[in-house]
Amino acid sequence: MLLADKWKDYELIDASLGQKYERWGNIYLLRPDPQVVWDNGDLMLKYHNKIDAIYYRSNKGGGHWENLKNIPKAWKIKYHDLEFNIKQMGFKHTGLFPEQAVNWDFMIEKIKGANRPIKVLNLFAYTGGATVACLSAGAHVTHVDSSRGMVDWCRENVNDSGWSGTNIRYLVDDVVKFVQREIRRGNKYDAIIMDPPSYGRGVNGEVWDIEKNLQYLVKLCTEILSDEPLFFLINSYTTGFSSHVLANLLEMTVNKSFLGKITCGEVGIPITNCEKLVLPCGIYGRWESNDES
Repeated sequence: MLLADKWKDYELIDASLGQKYERWGNIYLLRPDPQVVWDNGDLMLKYHNKIDAIYYRSNKGGGHWENLKNIPKAWKIKYHDLEFNIKQMGFKHTGLFPEQAVNWDFMIEKIKGANRPIKVLNLFAYTGGATVACLSAGAHVTHVDSSRGMVDWCRENVNDSGWSGTNIRYLVDDVVKFVQREIRRGNKYDAIIMDPPSYGRGVNGEVWDIEKNLQYLVKLCTEILSDEPLFFLINSYTTGFSSHVLANLLEMTVNKSFLGKITCGEVGIPITNCEKLVLPCGIYGRWESNDES
């Protein structure tokens, strides 16, 4: 498992009985997490005087935040020289997945080590954690998401990190249709990142189902890889998917056209007040070129 253990502005302090207690900068949140099946005490009792907000799930789906203290509508945290805007969203989210820092580190190292201009395509790109990381390493990034709100949020993160300018292209689009158009246009990319949801809808109501559509999308993406691709990264939070599913998919698609190295596994975050425990947070599959470190 790859551990996101280099944070200073984020900390997973404790986890118990379906909840996790986190520090986001100077804001302390208590949120549900279905992976936390162990008992390390009642977190609301343990930290009652140092919880800024709690997210409560509803039995009917969704849920709501209860702010126990005054919390700004948005606040900023940093990962090295990357800066992100954090906000309380529906369904417990904050606009950032801190475990993805391990993938940001990988991308930055690969791009800087390439010693050549790198074009990156970020699909299902959300609020742009990976986009900001790749820009910081000197890449040109095309950022694609079907939600205008998420694309605007990415723009905020890029501007605040100081990477705004001509090296980024923002698109509100259905990812499959976008890739199909890029094939027709003859556009190529040296690196592709995707973080597909289990289910979703595109700009015009297009239905996305990861089990039915992921193979097709990855195969399409092999047609827009450059002659010397650098890496291809797939993240997933889909329940029941093994990381080896992503490795197999990359083997049957990308590696048939571009022989390289494939790795896969879990990403996780160490829990400060639970000795030796790590919270699993998702899976990844990576293809990377053999000739560049």
